[in-house]
Amino acid sequence: MSRVPDASAVPPVVPVGAPSAIAPVDAVLPLSQLLLFGLQHVLVMAAVPITSVFLVAKALGLESALTVNLISATFLLCGVGTLLQSFGPWKFGARLPFVMVPGGAPIVMFVTIAQQRDLQTASGAVILTALFYFLVLPVFARCLRYFPKIVIGTLLLLVSINLVKVYGGIIAGKAGTSTFADPVNIGLALATIGFTVLFARVFKGTLGQLAVLLGLLAGTVLAAACGLMDFSSVAAGPFWSAPTLLPFGMPRFDLVAAVPLLIFSIISMVEATGQTVAVAEVVGRNIDARDVVPRTIRGDALVSLGGGLFGTSMIITSGENIGIVRATNVRSRYVTAAAGVILILIALSAPLGRLASAIPSAVVGGTAMVVFAIIGTMGIDMLRKVDLHERGNMFVLAGALTMGLLPIVVPGLYSRFPDTLQLVLGNGLAMGSLTAVVLNLVFNRVQADSAAIAPAPQ
Repeated sequence: MSRVPDASAVPPVVPVGAPSAIAPVDAVLPLSQLLLFGLQHVLVMAAVPITSVFLVAKALGLESALTVNLISATFLLCGVGTLLQSFGPWKFGARLPFVMVPGGAPIVMFVTIAQQRDLQTASGAVILTALFYFLVLPVFARCLRYFPKIVIGTLLLLVSINLVKVYGGIIAGKAGTSTFADPVNIGLALATIGFTVLFARVFKGTLGQLAVLLGLLAGTVLAAACGLMDFSSVAAGPFWSAPTLLPFGMPRFDLVAAVPLLIFSIISMVEATGQTVAVAEVVGRNIDARDVVPRTIRGDALVSLGGGLFGTSMIITSGENIGIVRATNVRSRYVTAAAGVILILIALSAPLGRLASAIPSAVVGGTAMVVFAIIGTMGIDMLRKVDLHERGNMFVLAGALTMGLLPIVVPGLYSRFPDTLQLVLGNGLAMGSLTAVVLNLVFNRVQADSAAIAPAPQ
């Protein structure tokens, strides 16, 4: 098993591109690069915490003061979780360049529980789910041999398609409204995509690695020049903000109400497995998945436990930043650690949070589309290493894509099924991964992929 460097032993500063015996994932870049590359991660994912809180606030009719409090709590937990995954103390966190964000499906489940019961029960369900992670993790860790490259590659491809669909919807707006398919918003998103690709083509070195950030900033400047940004609220309100512990009061623990989130936790573990293996491959670190994947999941569990205490839904590792790592080739986990510090500053400084929320969703969506599509290319690259001429592998991939894509491209396909079945059948990532695992067992008789799962050679 390869020896993982101690996070307490800080490596020397290494400029990007400089020759060094230190693994790129463990290199500490100059402070200016850490801040710029970290900011790039933050700006790409900042829309997720903001929109997640706005979704909860709008659905439940929360007061503005409580909404601001929840935004602060969400950014704080994302920042702390990102630091946890980057440094990995006490086997909590993968020591890989991960950023943590609120999970999309858990937000919907949180709102549903709150509407059916109350907010205290919803918070209690998040806490129960976090504890459930720890309970089932030893069993799940023994099943990692069922996740060879064909399963992980399929999962990454489905993650990419699902995220592109979600952010495409953010760009287009809600169907049936007056702003749906607004040419201005779509043009702004396409311009942002164009800027990003242009900068990646024209610039070299550090500027080329900052193409995603520069594309987002160029899109923001264009939006401001077109009068599509409102900065009036940035200076309004208090300067410092701090989240409140138990903002809804003492949690109530109802095991039946928590069932949807408990089921999702298994799906989340599958996603965390794919993301961990993918990030490790991108940064060039040989890992023992039986050690590192549980580290990732423990980090998810601990931060989600904090989410239950601060009134948010589950906070989990994000596949969204994998594309940035691949696009920029900046593999240092200290960059995401810098992103974690920036997220904490945003959580505590209200104007920074309001400034981030002022960036038009079309700009953020355009940037995200590029990054998420890159995740798909990573899945394709991983599948390229699988012999798809072999009949069994061909049917494993075909079956997994069929079951995974159906609920993504045909929303509501299973809407007339029982709610419990909809939770799994309607989740393309879950169905695609589950189908890939089952079919791989049927056709390949549990031939684990040593490159993805086996311990690294000594």
